[in-house]
Amino acid sequence: MIRKLRRKFVAISMALVAAILAVVFLLVYMAFQRNLENLSQQVLHRVIQEEFLLPGSGHLPQNGILFGGDRISLPYFTVSVWGETAYVTGGTYANLENTGILQEILTDCMNQNTTQGTIDSYHLRYLRQDNGMYEKLAFVDMSMEEAMLRNMMASYLMIALTALLLLFGVSVLLSRWATRPVEKAWAQQKQFLSDASHELKTPLTVILSNAELLESAALPDKPADWVDNIRSEAGSMRVLVEEMLTLARGDNMAAETPKTEVSLSDIAYDCTLAFEPVAFEAGKPLQEEIAPEITVIGDADKLRRLISVLLDNAIKYGADGGTITLTLQKTDRQALLTVSNPGEPIPPEHLPHLFERFYRADASRGEHSGYGLGLSIASAIAAQHRGTLRAESDAVSTRFFFQLPLKK
Repeated sequence: MIRKLRRKFVAISMALVAAILAVVFLLVYMAFQRNLENLSQQVLHRVIQEEFLLPGSGHLPQNGILFGGDRISLPYFTVSVWGETAYVTGGTYANLENTGILQEILTDCMNQNTTQGTIDSYHLRYLRQDNGMYEKLAFVDMSMEEAMLRNMMASYLMIALTALLLLFGVSVLLSRWATRPVEKAWAQQKQFLSDASHELKTPLTVILSNAELLESAALPDKPADWVDNIRSEAGSMRVLVEEMLTLARGDNMAAETPKTEVSLSDIAYDCTLAFEPVAFEAGKPLQEEIAPEITVIGDADKLRRLISVLLDNAIKYGADGGTITLTLQKTDRQALLTVSNPGEPIPPEHLPHLFERFYRADASRGEHSGYGLGLSIASAIAAQHRGTLRAESDAVSTRFFFQLPLKK
């Protein structure tokens, strides 16, 4: 899928660039062609209005015509026609008088019956002027014009080919850069589905096994235990599905910013009150140090969920007898909430992955209840509030830091 997406990206990019280059080169070509045609037309109008004498008389430049102070070196000749008689009256062509070539040129010109045009067979552009008793015709050679256009087109094709090759390489690199987030999301989705399927497999197996035993009713004194097993595993599945739905909603609403003014101090205090009995029963005292009147913009329920996840995580994985600590303070324009617990340090290579879905730092953590989704949910909530959630761990303690902007 990713390769297909990259190919499509490169194909679309190249098509757009090729279209833009084609339009630009076409416009430049047309402008250059029009300039050359205008130059030829100006030369034609100039020479047809002049009273040309035979070469050597002093009035006719032998290698072109003076125009605007510059010598325009376009081969030309003029012809005057009286009835059936034609005379070459000037120009840079030699030995045209009374030739078959001149007759063919004039015949082709007269047959077109237009004031100006081209004679493609001889690469000439002409202009006719009716002077009453005779008609005057001026001809300018287009060979130089056509050669310049061909050379320009060849140059443009080489430039376009080189540009497309360079842009192809750039497009390939850009496609890899642009699809990297998609590739990462795709890999995470596959891992998520794999992990979710694995987590759902065990409770489903237990439920199906107990249901089969209930159906057979081989041991009449056991149905109550089997029903309890089904209820317990179904409850676990419900918790897992609810956490997965929470993450899915967080992904869909990541761009939404909460707008309610809430007291983070009150939320943190409520959470510590709720978890004090849990920590006491686990033999891990809970202490708090909460600065008053810390106000933020956010969703109170989601912030309560985030703090609860951090406290629950600290109680689960903290060392026996160790003190769990929650602190909340102001730092510049930020509110900083820290939850720490003593215990075995988390290896540095595992720290960046703690907030990934279904991730556990070591196999022993699987003995605790939960599915590895709590910290992912907390990270998603932090992102929705434009805050940050990070972890540190050493031999002294493991610490989670939640930082978000204060109310302005």
